Amino acid sequence: MFQLRQGRAPLLISLPHAGTEIPAELHDRFVPRALASEDTDWHLERLYRPLAEALGASLIVPRYSRYVIDLNRPSDDAPLYPGASGGTGLVPTRFFTSEPLYRDGGEPGAADVDARVEAYWRPYHEALAAELTRLRAEHGRAMLFEGHSIRSVLPWLFDGELPALNLGTADGAACAPTITARLGALLAGQSQFSQVVNGRFKGGYITRHYGRPAEGWHAVQLEMCQRCYMDEAADPRTAYDEARAAQVTPLIEKMLKEMLAWQP
Repeated sequence: MFQLRQGRAPLLISLPHAGTEIPAELHDRFVPRALASEDTDWHLERLYRPLAEALGASLIVPRYSRYVIDLNRPSDDAPLYPGASGGTGLVPTRFFTSEPLYRDGGEPGAADVDARVEAYWRPYHEALAAELTRLRAEHGRAMLFEGHSIRSVLPWLFDGELPALNLGTADGAACAPTITARLGALLAGQSQFSQVVNGRFKGGYITRHYGRPAEGWHAVQLEMCQRCYMDEAADPRTAYDEARAAQVTPLIEKMLKEMLAWQP
């Protein structure tokens, strides 16, 4: 269901939307277009794995597409952004461009959703919680970095073009205040990439749920526009751009090092 590489440092990098597979038994229920998993957080494992290995961080990456189930949503499907227009749920039924994901009559019912929670959602979250518990026990703190990416313009989900880098800490509730301040200062101190802290993306379920500073768990989310490391106009499966990635990777590495350097 996922791959977990355990590291030696008190940092876990989670990439909950990097999976691309759809189980064969579900193929006939989706429209053909959905089988390409176009709304994936493309190539993030390629971007983050070398950083995790160099820094000794743990890395958890799911196998299956967010179309099967969204690992960054609560299991009861409570809305993350009440009142926001558009959007997708725990088991999405629409593309990010609003068209239906499923053929007529193929949409998942309540029993389907429950089954997917047990088969895919719960194992990921149990592994994530167990790894944070291990890191907290070994190091006195557990740092969680949620890596996400998204197309720069998606009218069904938000207005206009997103800043290149969107840092979310649940308005500061998911980590110690000094972590938000340090990461925010790091982003503000550079001019190559537009950035915002706790703007449109304040952190999804994982950041909000596992960000427990009083218990020694500190979580942040980075929603990065795909223009930072790939060609958004090309086929996303082959659009990774080494030159662009080389520009943004050092900044992400500084963010990860800043989290590792933080002490309670």
